[in-house]
Amino acid sequence: MSRLGLVGVDVGGGGIRVRAEFAGTVAHAENSVPVPRDKGRVDLGRLAPQIAAVIDGAAPDVDRFTSMAIGITGLPGLVIDPETLWPPLRDRFGLDTLIVAGDAVTTHIGALGFRQGVVVAAGTGVITLGTDLDGIWNQSDGWGHLLGDHGSGAWIGMQGLQAALRAHDGRIGGSPALRERMTAHFGHPFDLVAFVYESESAGHRLASFTPSVAEAARAGDPVALQIWTEAGRQIGQTAVAAVSGVDPLFSWGGRLFDAADLLMEPFQHTIQALVPTARFVRPLGTSADGAFALAQAAANGSIRSHPPYVHVFTTHRSPVPGQDSIRQL
Repeated sequence: MSRLGLVGVDVGGGGIRVRAEFAGTVAHAENSVPVPRDKGRVDLGRLAPQIAAVIDGAAPDVDRFTSMAIGITGLPGLVIDPETLWPPLRDRFGLDTLIVAGDAVTTHIGALGFRQGVVVAAGTGVITLGTDLDGIWNQSDGWGHLLGDHGSGAWIGMQGLQAALRAHDGRIGGSPALRERMTAHFGHPFDLVAFVYESESAGHRLASFTPSVAEAARAGDPVALQIWTEAGRQIGQTAVAAVSGVDPLFSWGGRLFDAADLLMEPFQHTIQALVPTARFVRPLGTSADGAFALAQAAANGSIRSHPPYVHVFTTHRSPVPGQDSIRQL
């Protein structure tokens, strides 16, 4: 067993990803379990043991870590009391420090490495953060699949299913190609309705159809292609909305960008048309890498709480709601 460990955790709508480092070894693990919810809010009581289980998968011989950082979907907004995670994870892993941050923050740091700029985090949902990691924190979207998340995996899946159902009904604007994939994926539309509406994570279930929409688009279906093009435009507009006051350096993160062949051109074209001085850089790493970088900063004692986006809990002192910059880390 070793205490000389650091761990970064990415909690997204579609699962948990971990990067751990101990005794000179870097390990990764993940699951595909949707984030647990209670009346729409992230259920931190159920989430803590899920996080612990994935960490155990990455580092089965380590039960003590110096610091841990978690980037979590729904913060701010659907994570009511981040401190709920502190006692169970502190006790389970002997933590000195725990950081709980929004996944927009960890994606930003993973992509740009503590530089200022604008980063889109797109997976099941979508949220953009334009920040200098000091006094400017511009959030755009991140409002969930009912109120926002335009261009996200849930949005693409929903648009695809709506087109499939139009074809099933014989309405104008439907896609037979998506109807066939809907039937193969979900069965009869009656089964689909129950599957989506009875779920506590409807966004995740909608997003599960996104790979089918990508498959249809690559096969040349015009409806599916238009859905992906519009998704890129929507995400580009979301990114531009967060650029005020920061360097127009744009990057991205999240599994939706695995479909870069369908998404990247309309995404970048939309930004460039609206912000002619925009520059684009490929992400340095993932949200889990960003969380790991925060864990390293915590181990060095060089980060403070910056609610509502960054919360620090430690055995050495009470959480400090700070004005301190984390830009220099």
